[in-house]
This record gives sequence, C-alpha cells and structure tokens, in this order.
Amino acid sequence: MSDALTNLTLASFGLLALAIAALAMLKGWQGWLEVKRLELAGPARREPRGEVSELIEMADLRERVRKLESIAAVIDL
Repeated sequence: MSDALTNLTLASFGLLALAIAALAMLKGWQGWLEVKRLELAGPARREPRGEVSELIEMADLRERVRKLESIAAVIDL
C-alpha cells in the first residue's frame, strides 16, 4: 500500500510541475507576442518630431558614418 501511495504522490507532483512549466511557457509566449505586436506598431505610434530634432538626428547619423568610415579605412580586410 505504501508503494502505491508513493507512486501516486510522485505522479501528482510530476503533473503539478508539468502544469506550472506549461503555464510559465504560456506566459512567456504571450509576452513574446506582445513584444512583436509592439515592434510592428512602433513606427506608427511615434509622435511627430520637429524639424530641429530631425536635423540633430541627421547630424548624429553623419557623425556615426564618419566614425565607421575612419575605422574601415584603418582595417585591411
């Protein structure tokens, strides 16, 4: 009788662990889907920027390109 009770207890704990793992994976899957949803909707949700901020961003991008070009000029591939 004790052996059957031990097997039943182990099986119930195993089933409980499986259920907890499945719920955790489901929560993670839902979170991943929400992240992808936000990535797809990201550009459409941006607020309009002014002309000055666009000029600043363009200057920053030009500076990055200059730095990358200087790095590429030094490295021989």
